[in-house]
Amino acid sequence: MRAPILFPLAAAAAAAALAACAAFPEAPSSSEAPEARAEASAESVMRGQGLAQTRCAACHATGLTGASPMPEAPPFRDLHTRYPVRFLQEALAEGLTTAHPAMPQVELQSDEIRDLIAYLESLEAG
Repeated sequence: MRAPILFPLAAAAAAAALAACAAFPEAPSSSEAPEARAEASAESVMRGQGLAQTRCAACHATGLTGASPMPEAPPFRDLHTRYPVRFLQEALAEGLTTAHPAMPQVELQSDEIRDLIAYLESLEAG
């Protein structure tokens, strides 16, 4: 008697799995994927650079050269020497706070975090 009960459950599970797969867009073909990723990455880096310049440059050096306007604020190009910049993702999502009072609380949206991290990682390469 268990067989009649198991068949509908298995069918429902298979249907749910197929429906979940249909919710995701098709991946680009292997010949298109590297170019699409590189273009998206370059765009993300550019957006992250703009975000750094508008939201952070008053205190931090955000480029490859120059001193931070606020000496206590580390240059962004040096952050990777302190810790992997990916570690900032959660802190930025929850509201980055530091031990010194001059640093304002920073909270970013997920797309802004992705772009800023992409930019910070681009600085590691110099």
